Amino acid sequence: MTEIYIAFVDTPGIFASIIRRVIKQKYIHVAIGLDENLDEAYSIGRRHPSIPLIAGFEKEEKRKILRAFPGADYMICSIPCTQEQKQFIKEELHEAMKNRYRYHYTILGLPFLLFGKPFYQKNHYTCSSYAAELLEKAGVCTWNKHFSLVKPNDFYDYMGKQKIFEV
Repeated sequence: MTEIYIAFVDTPGIFASIIRRVIKQKYIHVAIGLDENLDEAYSIGRRHPSIPLIAGFEKEEKRKILRAFPGADYMICSIPCTQEQKQFIKEELHEAMKNRYRYHYTILGLPFLLFGKPFYQKNHYTCSSYAAELLEKAGVCTWNKHFSLVKPNDFYDYMGKQKIFEV
């Protein structure tokens, strides 16, 4: 057995505060990490930390994020998986990174998410819906709903996770 990592971030800003109020959770962003230090972590998120509306698939850059959001809170959790599952996740993340400009944040999907209605537009995700679909395809996590309805708090409440670090 090995582990994959879920990073939770409480990002500041107007767009983030709206999302925070709607989902009623402190942490509004999730990223998938392949290592405990998050040297290799990916998400559907801001392409530039200071510009929230330009978003898509990105490799997280810790230093850039810490500079942009020095007062943000962070939490890192691990989820157990097999070596084969982790390899599958790694290959999928690397493939998505090669084609990162084909992936976008799903602005159209947000109202559907609010009303609990599944909605999927090809290659359009929230940070949590992308992570949910990938981890489900890998056989690591199962959800009792469509991946498009998975929110950061579903990862936060996931029974199989173990908290490693929180600031």
